[in-house]
Order: sequence, then C-alpha cells, then structure tokens
Amino acid sequence: MPQPKLATFPAIRGALRFYQIASVITGVMLLLLCTEMVIKYALGHELFLGGSGGFLWFAPVIETAAGQESTGDGVNLSLGILIAHGWFYVVYLFACFRVWSLMRWGFGRFIMLALGGIVPLLSFFMEARVGREVRAYLAEREASEAAASTPTPATEGTR
Repeated sequence: MPQPKLATFPAIRGALRFYQIASVITGVMLLLLCTEMVIKYALGHELFLGGSGGFLWFAPVIETAAGQESTGDGVNLSLGILIAHGWFYVVYLFACFRVWSLMRWGFGRFIMLALGGIVPLLSFFMEARVGREVRAYLAEREASEAAASTPTPATEGTR
C-alpha cells in the first residue's frame, strides 16, 4: 500500500482536525435524529418551536390516507433535525474522504468511516480511533525520517 508523502503531513493534520469536528457534530445530530424518530414513531409526537403551543412543545402526529401528518403549527424542529443531520452527513463524508485519500487507506476503511454517520455512537468511537492511529502514524514516520536523515558520526581509527 502506498505511503503518504512527508509533504502532505500538514494537510493530513488539518484534514484530521476537520474530520474530528465533523464526526462529533454528525454523531450528536444522529443521536438527536434517533431521539426524534422514537418520539415521532413510538410516542406519536413532533417537536415544534413557537406557534399555538408556546415556545417549545410537542404536537401529536395523526395517521391519514397520505401517511403521518403533524397537527402542530410553528417551526417543525423534528423536520429541522432531519434536514440538518442530512447536510452534516454530507460534510462528514467529505471529511472522511479527505482523511482517507491523504492517508492512502484501502476502500474498506472509507466505508467504515462513512458508517460512522449512520450507526448511532459509531462516529464517536471512530473519531477517537482514527485520531489516535493517524497521530501515531505521523509521529512514527517523522521520527524514522529524522533518524534516517541524521548523519552518523565517523568512527575514529577506521583507516
């Protein structure tokens, strides 16, 4: 497998930081989305901001011929959480692609990174693991390159 070039190490560090931030945001949004889905489909309510129910309130969801419809008025925060997670997942995929391509990993590793935004809590574990692995790899490569470029002192009496 090809190794990343030393010149890309600053870009790798930046991509790793971006990945870590995107991973945490996506993980939190996914947990909010799962909570919203439980509230909507198991309890039959959606969260609204403003409207006739007050500042924050839950409105019942009713079953109609067209599917489930909300009875609330105001800003539908449940729908907002759904949309926000979708867009943050796109950003997360970009961050995954950036780290994956700079580190020159196999495609299976990219799939594993991408699953972090779909499987609840996985993004938090992947963020910690990838961060640890990439930092260790960069430190090891820099140490080996520094050792290889350091001239060894000439020994006395080798004539």
